[in-house]
Amino acid sequence: MKIIVGLGNPGKRYEKTRHNAGFLVLDELQKMPGMKAWTLSKKFNAEISEGSLMHESLILIKPMTFMNNSGQSVGLIMQYYKLDPTKDLIVLHDDKDITLGTLKVQKDRGAAGHNGIKSIIEHLGTQNFSRIRLGIASEHERQMEDTATFVLGKFSLFEKRAIKKMAEDTRTHITEWIT
Repeated sequence: MKIIVGLGNPGKRYEKTRHNAGFLVLDELQKMPGMKAWTLSKKFNAEISEGSLMHESLILIKPMTFMNNSGQSVGLIMQYYKLDPTKDLIVLHDDKDITLGTLKVQKDRGAAGHNGIKSIIEHLGTQNFSRIRLGIASEHERQMEDTATFVLGKFSLFEKRAIKKMAEDTRTHITEWIT
C-alpha cells in the first residue's frame, strides 16, 4: 500500500490558491482509472480516495487540518496502516522557490520553511520520506515579495494549465515509484 498526501488548506477561501497546489494535483490524480470518489474520514480528519495503480493499493489523502497541522492526519494514517514513511509515503506540496510548472522529486530533506512539511516531520519523527515539490514561483519576483499574499493568491488561467502538466508529471513519477 502506498500513501500519497497532497498539502493544502480546506474551504472555499483557499480552494484555488497556490498554497493548495498539492490538493489541486491530487484532484487530477484522483481522476485516474480505478480511483474512488473523495470521502471524508473523520477518523483521519482527511478527504480520502482509495484505489490502485499497477496492482498496488493506493490511498490519496487531503488533510483537513489546515496546512500547518498536516502532520496530524498523516501521522494517524501511517500509524493506522503500519506503513514505513521511507517506502510508502509521498507528499505533494507547493514550493515558491521553484519555477511554476516544474517538479522536484526528493527524499530525506528538511522542511525548508514549509510549515506543512515541518508538521509532518514532527508527527512522523523523521524527514526520510519522498516528496514532490510543485513549483509555483512567478516569473515576476515582485509578485512574490509578500510570501503569504502570494501563496494565498489564486492561480491565473495560464497558471492553471501548469497544474495539469504538474499532475501528468507527478503521475509519471508515482508510476516509477510504484514499480
